[in-house]
Amino acid sequence: MLRGMDAPTPPVITAVPVKAANARQVPAATLAVDAAWRAIAYCLHPRVIWLTLLPILLSATLLLGLGWWGWGDANEALRQALDRWSLSQSLLAWLDSMGLQGLRAALVPVLLLILVVPLVVVLCLLLVAWMITPSVVKLVRSRRFPDLASRHQTPLWRSVALSLATTVVALGALVLTLPLWLIPLFALVVPPLIWGWLTYRVMAHDTLADVATPQEHDTVLKRHRTTLLIMGVVCGYLGAAPAAVWALGVLAIVLAPFILVVSLWLYTLVFVFSSLWFAHFLLAALDALRTEPLSHPSPSEHA
Repeated sequence: MLRGMDAPTPPVITAVPVKAANARQVPAATLAVDAAWRAIAYCLHPRVIWLTLLPILLSATLLLGLGWWGWGDANEALRQALDRWSLSQSLLAWLDSMGLQGLRAALVPVLLLILVVPLVVVLCLLLVAWMITPSVVKLVRSRRFPDLASRHQTPLWRSVALSLATTVVALGALVLTLPLWLIPLFALVVPPLIWGWLTYRVMAHDTLADVATPQEHDTVLKRHRTTLLIMGVVCGYLGAAPAAVWALGVLAIVLAPFILVVSLWLYTLVFVFSSLWFAHFLLAALDALRTEPLSHPSPSEHA
């Protein structure tokens, strides 16, 4: 279904002209900026926009089904759990003392959304990685690196296992840092940092999985680990931007299923951009690595 991305191909923005052959001598920041402009150009192509709808259709069907059949039950189960928790009763009593009795009805749906949205983001990321990233890599290779041969293919089960393991670690970090989200400074730093790390790990692996050998994979990530992490953090902040659609107050609760679908599409678009960005950057780095003189890299670099 994702075949045929080779034509037509989007125009390439050459804001920062970089030749892959001398990419090793170009600063990593320049390569990252060049890759970002190219990723933006590809995101504007109708074929790529259509690809962003593929995960949204599957995810929206699943989420709307859960919302239709399970939203009320989930609210009731969470309300009963909070009723048995003394801390929540203290919080509700404090809200009543402040004259905010109206927030009682909104508290449970808001808490449920806080629990659901991160799961939606993770689902979106995995769908992009499994469904779109291989096609994006194929598109970038055919457009910019037609002579970049595939020297290794990672088994599908191993890619899925690595993605799931990385996701579990990120979700664990999110749960452990939830109390810090109440501190404004940490709320602006911790979630994007975790999402950035997750994006960097998943996108980097899936981009090189079917192209680079394990030694090339390790060498490229070792050389550009800092730049890739910064790119991941930037993508993490971009991924936090769609949360603005939830700033509709009580109306957001009423329109929760629809807003959730819109948020998921925006998250998907951000992750598709991330996939394109990492593909342009990593394939250029891999091509530069392969064009180096054989005597240049030391054996320790591939250790």
